[in-house]
Amino acid sequence: MTAAPAGTHRPVPAPARPAATPAWWADVVGFAIGASALVVTTLWVRNGGVQALLAGGPALAASVGRLTGLLAADLMLLQVLLMARVPMVERAFGQDRLVRWHRVVGFVSFNLMLVHIQWTVFGAVGVSGDGFGAVLSGIVLTYPGLLPAAAGSVLLVVVVVVSVRAARRRLRYESWHLVHLYAYAGVGLALPHQVWNGRDFTGSPAARAYWWSLYALCAGAVVVFRLGVPLWRNLLHRLRVSDVVDEGAGITSVYLSGKHLERLPVRAGQYFTWRFLDGNGWTWGNPFSLSATPDRDRLRISVKNVGDATARVARLRPGTRVLIEGPFGKLTGESYDGGPVVLLACGIGITPMLSLLGELPYGPDEATLLYRVRNEAEAVFREELAWYAAHRGVRVVYLVGPRAERPSWLPRDLADDGDVTGLTRVVPGIAGARVYVCGPEAWADRVAAAAGVAGVPAECLHTEKFSW
Repeated sequence: MTAAPAGTHRPVPAPARPAATPAWWADVVGFAIGASALVVTTLWVRNGGVQALLAGGPALAASVGRLTGLLAADLMLLQVLLMARVPMVERAFGQDRLVRWHRVVGFVSFNLMLVHIQWTVFGAVGVSGDGFGAVLSGIVLTYPGLLPAAAGSVLLVVVVVVSVRAARRRLRYESWHLVHLYAYAGVGLALPHQVWNGRDFTGSPAARAYWWSLYALCAGAVVVFRLGVPLWRNLLHRLRVSDVVDEGAGITSVYLSGKHLERLPVRAGQYFTWRFLDGNGWTWGNPFSLSATPDRDRLRISVKNVGDATARVARLRPGTRVLIEGPFGKLTGESYDGGPVVLLACGIGITPMLSLLGELPYGPDEATLLYRVRNEAEAVFREELAWYAAHRGVRVVYLVGPRAERPSWLPRDLADDGDVTGLTRVVPGIAGARVYVCGPEAWADRVAAAAGVAGVPAECLHTEKFSW
């Protein structure tokens, strides 16, 4: 038997993988989210919210302002928890889904915040008779905590503006991520004024205890899981670049070594946020998937040059220190114990599939890999894929060609019969297989839609999309 290519090398014994995520974790998290909104609404009702609505006039406006402010605060704190890297939440839902929820919750909470400001001022205008601008400025300048809240609201406006898809496309990922961190400062400045001024806080010790506990939980989660755990993990593993390899087609593989990698709780298919301590720009963190099955000796990532941050990867030198945050992602084999498996990759989406090919316990002729590229030159890692075909019976299908004239996951010369027919023709038994999909967002969505129509159950379909 010939030796495995570098990317498929695994020492014996392999490191232990994290246990499968209990199915009930997602239910617990969902229940906690719903319970929090129910508690907030109940506190508003207990403090005369409904009676004020029925009273009409300024009281109605003030009550609407109170309720929307409470719900906005609750959702802002939920946003913080969604992205605080809490292991139970991450493993239950996966970073890909959490990011989408974070975006939706962010826009909803922002709009509720705007309604809160508007209707609170309307209520005060109805009482004083002054103009909207005069009342607003008077509230900001005279009420305790309102000036910081105004500054926090401005920061949140900036974050929302750069989060709009059209704006995100004009920014580098690193610039967008830096601005997005302003949301923490915005939430920290915007929320405390409610405790000092809100009727739902000042007159209720139970409400104050609940909200301060919720604030403490969110702040603690950020400190522990965004700061403490990454710091501890980097001190323990002390990762360094051990080798840099040009794979062709603008793709560079980086091999990393470190200490106690058998204790790193990572599975094939997951990714980390990486920071390379090689000089200017070391603070930039970029998400890259593992492109080889993680083992107790080393890790590998493979990065496509698409901008300044990714171009730096090709210039890394052995010995460069590396900081990580993670692992993230649900594109793993934790729920797969054998049987037919189909992996579909587009472009650089091949990287997590390579790591999965080394870890998944499929038998001979049970695994099929569909690899979508625009031309032959972009089909990298051919040697590794040929090894998997020869020694583990993986069926590798290259889907090469330009985009179809209509929206499709297939290349132009295979798209005439439709996305579903094309999928079932290449993989006739896909309805009974575990399916993994990784690639650009629009492409992955079309694959997932075709797989669903072809009969793949939702619980057997795992996707990861390249988007931000």
